[in-house]
Amino acid sequence: MSGNNGLRRISIRDSKFRLVANGEEVTLESGSIEAVIVNAAPVSRAYYGDAYDPNRVAVPTCWSPDTQLPDREVPQEQRQSARCMDCPQNIRGSGSYGGRACRFSQRLAVVFRDDPEEVYQLQIPATSIFGSTNSGDKGMQHYARLLAKHDTPVVTIITKIYFDEDSVVPKLCFKPVDRLDEDTLTRVSAMIDHEDTIRAITMSIPTTSEPVSPFSVVEGFELNAN
Repeated sequence: MSGNNGLRRISIRDSKFRLVANGEEVTLESGSIEAVIVNAAPVSRAYYGDAYDPNRVAVPTCWSPDTQLPDREVPQEQRQSARCMDCPQNIRGSGSYGGRACRFSQRLAVVFRDDPEEVYQLQIPATSIFGSTNSGDKGMQHYARLLAKHDTPVVTIITKIYFDEDSVVPKLCFKPVDRLDEDTLTRVSAMIDHEDTIRAITMSIPTTSEPVSPFSVVEGFELNAN
């Protein structure tokens, strides 16, 4: 397990899967992975008022862990609105490419079938949460609804997670590929509330804009954490 060695992550930078752990990054050749989604945080959002600097860790101006209200830790002078729904940064067109300046994201805790006690954080952007592709590939919310329709808990399924090759930005799609065997399901189920899993889905906001390392970049996903 990750223990004191730091949070393990799956980066999707440049539309490539990269496993980040213990100060090392391994780029996978495949454009897809097969994993179990053990737990997930609610959709969150963050607004960055400063211009993007690839050499610094980005610190948000305002953020919300539930997309409803600014987090209580947001300084009063930095709050963009009392409610997210009324916020000018929530208006389409307030951000780049016609999007919202305040960006949605979601954190998933995932494990691989051959090592179900090793938890990775997969943080996905709005493009991977909402909607689907023209060919019927599903974003996270559509995928969760599909499983719910068939009364199938996501933790019982091997999920194929893959890039939408037609998207100019990193965009993930999800589909079921197999059911877990009984032994693996028992091991995976024991990880649902494990401290590594909870840490992977907990929103963590940097407090200072320190120089960035190639292993600390976070890509900036509705499945509740219970």
